[in-house]
Amino acid sequence: MKFWKLHGIGNDFIAIDQRFNNNDLKYYSDLAKKVCHRRFSVGADGLLIVKKSDKADIKMLYYNSDGSIASMCGNGLRCFVKFVYDNNIVDKNNFYVETLDGIKNIKINLKNNKIETIKVNMGNGKFSCEDIPVISKKPIFIKEILNFDEKKFEISSILMGVPHTVIFIDEMSLCEIKKYGSLIEKHNIFPEGTNVNFVKIQDKNNIFVDTWERGCGYTLGCGTGMTASAIISNYLGKTDKNVNVTSQGGSVKIDIEEDFVYMTGPSIKICEGLLEV
Repeated sequence: MKFWKLHGIGNDFIAIDQRFNNNDLKYYSDLAKKVCHRRFSVGADGLLIVKKSDKADIKMLYYNSDGSIASMCGNGLRCFVKFVYDNNIVDKNNFYVETLDGIKNIKINLKNNKIETIKVNMGNGKFSCEDIPVISKKPIFIKEILNFDEKKFEISSILMGVPHTVIFIDEMSLCEIKKYGSLIEKHNIFPEGTNVNFVKIQDKNNIFVDTWERGCGYTLGCGTGMTASAIISNYLGKTDKNVNVTSQGGSVKIDIEEDFVYMTGPSIKICEGLLEV
């Protein structure tokens, strides 16, 4: 099975073309667990599956490294776009991708006929507790308190294709981010779990985000998490509508407009080869 490995700001993925195969979802779940293992296979944060679409130009299925399927992955979508464009599966630089979170508009920015950045319509986010979902008697879950022994966190949650929780911090060690990210991910108020973003405000147009990703663990970058962090930062008046969001793996630009939020960032091919499956 031919594959490419790509990364978007350090968030890495394996991409395969499955337009002409009719494997079921369990097959791809098992495949993701196998090929994403960093000791016994290629290793990645997730698996990108290319499928035909009768609603858009192409369809993306995304699986986390633990085999769970996710509705959306921002960095993964940019890597998916590079894979289908560079392999001539889609031959336009402005097109539509079907995801489990709806149809996403894509704009490829070229330089010397090569992809420089990819702009993705990320939707607009949903604040409703029912949509996220989070168990609460309140309609939205903003600036709520969670206690973990000696630690108290003020958290805000949003659905950005997948559930995201944002926590504003001044300083926190990576060890603490991993510890509390894991605990918050599995907290019983989140029936489907949550991604956890620890956000440091630098100024009105720049923030730094560390993400503990549901079904994956700590990642160097999370596109939906960086988008969710920018939306909530702006909602709470901490930042403007145009924000540079940086993680350990690199930076993306988030632009909040009237109806949608857009993410612009790079996608890099690492290698290609054959998978023994």
